[in-house]
Amino acid sequence: MTAEGFLEGRRLQMARGVLLQCIMGGYPPARFYGSDDGDLALVAEPAQIHRLPWSEEGLALAICDANELDGMPSGLSTRGLLKAVIARYAALGLAPVVATELEFFVFAHNADPLQPFQPPLGRDGRRELGHSAFSVSSNNGLRPFFQEVYQCMAALGLPRDTFMHEMGVSQFEINLLHGDPLLLADQTFLFKHLLKEVALKHGLTVVCMAKPLAHTPGSSMHIHQSLVEIASGRNVFSDQKGEATEAFYHFIGGQQACMADFTALFAPNVNSYQRLCHPYASPNNACWSEDNRAAGLRIPASAPVARRVENRLPGADANPYLAIAASLAAGLHGIEQRLQPTPAIQGEFQVPEHLSLPCTLHAALERLKRSALARELFGNEFIEGYVASKTLELTDFFNEITPWERRVLAAQA
Repeated sequence: MTAEGFLEGRRLQMARGVLLQCIMGGYPPARFYGSDDGDLALVAEPAQIHRLPWSEEGLALAICDANELDGMPSGLSTRGLLKAVIARYAALGLAPVVATELEFFVFAHNADPLQPFQPPLGRDGRRELGHSAFSVSSNNGLRPFFQEVYQCMAALGLPRDTFMHEMGVSQFEINLLHGDPLLLADQTFLFKHLLKEVALKHGLTVVCMAKPLAHTPGSSMHIHQSLVEIASGRNVFSDQKGEATEAFYHFIGGQQACMADFTALFAPNVNSYQRLCHPYASPNNACWSEDNRAAGLRIPASAPVARRVENRLPGADANPYLAIAASLAAGLHGIEQRLQPTPAIQGEFQVPEHLSLPCTLHAALERLKRSALARELFGNEFIEGYVASKTLELTDFFNEITPWERRVLAAQA
């Protein structure tokens, strides 16, 4: 839209089906988005209208809600789903507080999808080999790129907490400051967009796939969650003595009860399961533990005022609105039903069968499709549309034969 049209308050409309568009293009049948494929109104969030600092054309971006023409939120909008979950907490006098940790890879330009990604050439003319976890070295030559990333984050009002080189080859992590879940989802979305755009200016490729490289850790989007009392600001996961409360355990119990049903919401792509099935601290389980990274639900070491639950299942490829909504909805379900978690696990452990999660997109979609709880929390319209769209993506993936199949099976099968 032109700046003039936007400032005049002209309404921008969009076909409902766009919210179910597949990642490779194409749509499920029209019955999943209202048969007529009528319009939705895009309503800009006043606090999320930004000039894009990396744009030489003076472009701006506005994050919008997708509403029906009568003003009601669209049941297909993941931002709308998150707002609905937050409202349910508010009805109980509670406000969730979340933080996201986003991991990503910075690669050299890659014009051929048949070739593996490579790290950029460093200042010494060599490529990183993967020995740089938590390194302070700038030998990778990425300092100009990250300098512009920081400048753009400041211009967009994205406060960063910590930044580090992660375990993978040319893999990095930025943690955003904790706060309101809707704000954090908006910030995570903006940050991923910023990363990719700034990378293009520097001749680089930023990849937020869950698992872009074999034999290398994948990229996560861990979600840290706590609850505060709206009236007092008190963290309801800790009592006056600093001990864990019943609400804390009920929240964990809800997470455990829902994680298998909601796996397809946290791990939305075929590649997501490459990360989960090659763990490297990416646990595919609903176990919980005090400060154990092998558990899907980790309780980080912290002071009582900062007691929180870290959901380690979502990958960097997850939709931040949907992943945060699903995780918070699971915790709320536990609080409302007063669910008790299993005993905490520590050290090395075998995952009990009832706490294991689907390990393929097909299995995860089948579990989601059969979930009465998912339909209750997110509505039939969204669950059926989401499953239909993701099933098309899975079918498209199976229409290709991989190099592994040609290399291994052609001579042996």
